[in-house]
This record gives sequence, C-alpha cells and structure tokens, in this order.
Amino acid sequence: MRTAPALQVSLTRFGIWRAAVVLLTSLGTLALAGWLSGQDELAGVAKGVALALVAALFGGLGLSLMRVPARRLSWDGQCWALLDMSAGGTEPIAGEISVAIDLGPWMLLRFRPIAASPWRESMQSTWLPLQRRGIEPQWHALRCAVYSPRPVDAVETPVPR
Repeated sequence: MRTAPALQVSLTRFGIWRAAVVLLTSLGTLALAGWLSGQDELAGVAKGVALALVAALFGGLGLSLMRVPARRLSWDGQCWALLDMSAGGTEPIAGEISVAIDLGPWMLLRFRPIAASPWRESMQSTWLPLQRRGIEPQWHALRCAVYSPRPVDAVETPVPR
C-alpha cells in the first residue's frame, strides 16, 4: 500500500477549539451553580463561597485549555514531526499521530513522541486541535496523511521461504 505524500502544516488558528472550551466550561459552571443553589443544607455565605470557588476553578480550567501554542506538523512519508513555533530554534520531535475525534471540518489529534518510554507515554502526549479554517488548501492532504497506512520497515517485513 502507498502512503500519503509529504506535507507540512502550520497550526495557528484554534477558534473552534476555544469556542468549545468556553461553551463547555460555561455549561459546567452553570450546572454546578444550579446544583449548589438547590442545596438547602448550605447557608447563604457558604453557597456564595462555593459558587465563587466553582467559577474560579472552571475559569482557570478554561484559560489553561484555551492556550494552544502555534505549531508546525509535518509528515515526510515515513514519520510525523511536531515543532513548537513559539519556542525559537528548537528541533522538531518525531512521533506518531492518532485521531481522537474527527468531526469533518475539525479534528483532535494525539501526538506521541517516538522516544517516549511506555510509563511516561501519557505525560508526553500532545493534543492538537485542528480546524479546516486557515489551512483549507492542505486540509484534504492532511486528512489523507492522518489516515494513510504507515510504511513497514524492512526489518519488520517477513521474508518468504
């Protein structure tokens, strides 16, 4: 089977991701606030403190999830590489990509470095929210590369006898 041709995509637009984070953190805050307001065991001051704490926690969570640095994702036909464009002069990290969510014009990918040890795999994963807007000319090629079969190394190829 053939693999997808090489490509390089700059990931700089995250509008859909940020809108989803705002929506979900707002809904979470409202749901917990509604639940807390219905608790008759809590005094008025305790409810106010709990509501402020819930709002602060969800606000902090939302802000941390909204910060997505600009990155360059590339496929050379053999391996994926990820370069953090906000950290000047660093080398790209080789890794593997897996699709977590695919909604057509938006995808959430998981990038795992190849050099990661198994027990630290989840700590070294990078989540990449991708949207078609901003990379329209490359979107189809990117989707093809994400779903294309990976080349088999010569070492792993069984020798017919």
